[in-house]
Parts: sequence; C-alpha cells; structure tokens
Amino acid sequence: MYELLNNITSPEDLKKLKIEELNKLAQEIREALFNRLSKHGGHFGPNFGMVEATIALHYVFNSPKDKIVFDVSHQTYPHKMLTGRKDSYIYEEHFEDISGYTNPEESRHDLFNVGHTSTSISLASGLAKARDLKGDNDNIIAVIGDGSLSGGEALEGLNFASELNTNFIIIVNDNDMSIAENHGGLYKNLKELRDSNGKCQCNLFKAMGLDYVYLNEGNNIEKLIDTFTMVRDISHPIVVHINTQKGKGYKFAEEDKENWHYCMPFDIKTGKPLSSFDGEDYGSLTCDYLLNKMKNDQKVVAVVAGVPTNIGFTEDKRKIAGKQFVDVGIAEEHAVAMVSGIAKNGCKPVFATHSSFIQRTFDQMSQDLCINKNPATILINTASVFAMNDVTHLGIYDIALISNIPNMVYLAPTSKEEYFAMLDWSIEQNKYPVAIRIPCNGVISDNRKVDSDYSNINKYKIEENGSKVAIIALGDFYQLGEEISKSIKENCNIIPTLINPRYISGIDEELLDKLTENHDIVITLEDGILSGGFGEKIASYYGSRNIKVKNYGLKKEFPDRFIATELLKENGISVEQITKDVIDILNI
Repeated sequence: MYELLNNITSPEDLKKLKIEELNKLAQEIREALFNRLSKHGGHFGPNFGMVEATIALHYVFNSPKDKIVFDVSHQTYPHKMLTGRKDSYIYEEHFEDISGYTNPEESRHDLFNVGHTSTSISLASGLAKARDLKGDNDNIIAVIGDGSLSGGEALEGLNFASELNTNFIIIVNDNDMSIAENHGGLYKNLKELRDSNGKCQCNLFKAMGLDYVYLNEGNNIEKLIDTFTMVRDISHPIVVHINTQKGKGYKFAEEDKENWHYCMPFDIKTGKPLSSFDGEDYGSLTCDYLLNKMKNDQKVVAVVAGVPTNIGFTEDKRKIAGKQFVDVGIAEEHAVAMVSGIAKNGCKPVFATHSSFIQRTFDQMSQDLCINKNPATILINTASVFAMNDVTHLGIYDIALISNIPNMVYLAPTSKEEYFAMLDWSIEQNKYPVAIRIPCNGVISDNRKVDSDYSNINKYKIEENGSKVAIIALGDFYQLGEEISKSIKENCNIIPTLINPRYISGIDEELLDKLTENHDIVITLEDGILSGGFGEKIASYYGSRNIKVKNYGLKKEFPDRFIATELLKENGISVEQITKDVIDILNI
C-alpha cells in the first residue's frame, strides 16, 4: 500500500524520485492521512490541501540546512512523513509517538514548537537575521495560510520582511478559508490576485515592498517544483502565492471545508463520525441563548475571532444572527478593543474565544478595556486541564492572566444555571468589564439556587456550613469540592464548610475573616496553575494568622499531551490525596 512512502526516511530519499513517482507518493501520503485521521482524528483539511506543496518544498530545498517554518503547523502531517516519522501515520501503535504540530524534540527538521497562528513570518525573519549575522547561506522559508494573514503578528512580519534585504521566502498557502470563511479587506485583494493570475494592479504584498510570484495550480507538483526552484537562493524577500484546495482528495472535505478543518475519528466511506455526543454542550447552549437575546434586543452582538463554533455559531446560526454576529478573523487583539468600543457606544458585546488564544490579548484587556471600565463580556472557553492537552493549546493559564487585571470581574460558574445567570447579568449591567470562565466538566444542572445579580462584587457563597475544614472550590472544580466534602465527612467525622467563590478576581474578606473563628484549615481548589492564581490570593490574605491554607492546582509548567486525571494526581489533586492531607494536617 505504501510502496514509495515506506522507503522515505528523509528528504534525501524524496529527491531520488521522478515526477510521476512524486504524484504516486502524494496518493500514498493521502492514504496514510486517511489511515491516521479516520482512527485518531486531527487536522484534516489543512493537511490534505498541502500534500503536493510539502513534497515540492522538500524536493527543492535542503532541510534542515534550509529552514522551513510552518505557521500554526497544523498542516505539517505530510512534512512529518517526509522527515522520518511516517510510521506514526501508517501504524496505529505509533500514533501517539508524535504531536499534531511541529516539535523540535521529534526532529531536526522542526524548528519550533508552534501551534498558534500568524507567527511563522516573524519567527523565520529571526532565523534569517541570525543567518546573515553568522555569514551562512541557507534558504529561510516561512509557510503561512491565508487565514493566518489576518493576525496582527503576520502583518507585522510582512511589514518588516522587506527590511531584511536578503534571502527570505514567504509561501502564502491560499485556499480561501480560515477555520471558517475568511473575513477582512485583505481577502478581497487575495481574491483579486487569484482571479487575475497574480497580475492585478493592487497587490498587498508588493505594497509592503516585497517581490511577488503567483501560482494558480498550487496542487500541481511539477509546477510547484518549477516555482520553488525559481526562488531558491534568491537574494531578496519574496512572496510565493499558491492557490491550493483545502481538503483536496476527499469529496466531503472539499465540499464542507469548515467542518472538515478538524475531525474526530470517522468512517471513510460515509464521512460520518464513529461516535457522537447527544448531550448538551455549552457551545450550542450559548449560541441559542445569544440568538434569543439578539431577537429581543438589537444592541446585543456576538463577536468571535476565527473560531465561531467555540460558542456554537455554525454557518446556519451565523445567518440567523446577521449583523449581530461578527467574525473579525484571527485577530483577538482587535476583537477585545472592538468590543470595548461597542460597549462604550451603548451596545452589549459578547466576545468569545479559547483560553489559549485569549493570551494574545493581555494588552488590550488591560489598556483598551479595563482602564476604560467598559462593560463588555468576554467568554473564556476550553479553560481547563480537561480541555485541549497539546502544549501549544493549554487552557490553564487564564486565571493568573485575567484575574490580576484591575477593574476586571472574572467569574467562575459552577453549573449550567449559574453560567447563564452570570452571562445574563454581565450583558445587562453597565458598570464592569466581565470575563466568564465557561465550565469544562460537562453541562451540570443541580438543585442549588443561583443568584441573578452579581453586582455585589467578590461575595462568595457558602453552599454548606460546617467547621474545622473550609473547602473553597472554584468553578468547574466545585463538584470535586463536593466529593472531597463527602469524603471528609465519612473519614474524619467532620462536616466541612463548602464555599462557591464565584469571583476569581477578588477575595471576600468578610467571609475569610469569619472562617478563622471555627476553622483550622482552608482548602482552595482551582482548575489552573497555582502561581499567580486564585488560591494564592487566599493564602496571602491569611498571612501570619493562625489558620492553615492548602492550595490545590497545577504547578507552573508546559505539560504536553497529558492524561488529565494523571496530571491531577501528580499535583496531589484527587479525593483520596486531599482527604489524606486533611487527616495529616489535623492529626486525626
């Protein structure tokens, strides 16, 4: 089945093949992609569209001497196959040997750990500068998709690239798609360039001082080789604009590019997922809630940055929302500043993105939003140890990042009812910038009564009164707090006080003072890193008082492809471990 691919151990083997063999190799690479993705899942469309371009890159250039930097690197499965890692696509027992992104620990052909967007041009420009300082003569190639061009760092990199005045090759993989459709004025110019075969008078790349060449047949290996050969060893920066087909080689992915950007395991013949989830999820629930709010209030607007389905806005739902839905493209910084402006002018914006991506917006949240105290709502999704586990997409840093910005009210709901009560309050209030951490432990409904008004900032809620031990369980670790409380009751003959703090960004001094009267230990639970996090605020407040504080969360590190339950146990976070700690501290 893999007659040619099985003999590829490095790009040097690739260079021995004839053109007709390279086309057969492309077929075999797609077969290997089908093999892994249908069983394991992963990024589908980006990889199927880049097969021919990746073959041509490694045929013309000499990696790792010539250095190739892939933007986001979610299109690098073919690159990995051609650089000694084909077994991880052919043999199921080796699927977990590799990550879904470039990783220098895997191969010398990978320059960086990359999983976020819009970084390749800037990273590669640094490689080019260092090369010139050292007097080396290798080619530096940045590969970037059209969707990533909307990110601010990509535009900064393009703006700087011409300053290098040296060998620097930027390959723009243009398939007229981001995760969903592209948004923004630069994409009108990309279309003009495609429609004119690269010859239209308006050219954003030339406007930035860059040389330019266009190839319409971006999935034609022979023409790709000719184009890359033409620019190899070039003496100045150039953009090679190639028009490719996202999802090429699979009918379902070609016709439905958005839903096939990433896939779970599926049946190749039907394209149907092998498993389905029939329960509630916060994405679709949030979308339905916001659509209802929009219908009754024209001032409500939902904003996303290239990931509309992170809150359930599929294509049909986006059409229903109309002008009350905005996708700014992969530009989170712009989104935060924009919602600040929307709020300032009297409307009710809700911006939603993933915890990992909100990291890009610290300056805008601080400067544009919170200093100005504009009442926008920010929804933080996949913020949990139970969310994405790749090192580049971790959702465990947002508590420390967001909760320490002055004027920001950061809320942690513990149930479906509390989440929507907080969201409704945030949209309707006009005093605070508010962020809400969407629960990541399933959609949980219980019988606890939730408040509808959260304007009495930093007031924690006692869910069960007790003594000796107080458990302050934040957000989606509240249910863990319930289990620990039950275990302490059974093993220590103590009824602990169980507290839902609700507010990540502040402390309830009155309640904390009250606890000192009849409690010996305070436990904090948070689904994030401890350093700079929620628990440290509690411990710092108690200081030298005669009460012990034990913080439970994750240590500050970059874990990669972990099993959540195992990582929690490594950090001492389980019902059994915490119960034992309580027994030891109280000397029971």
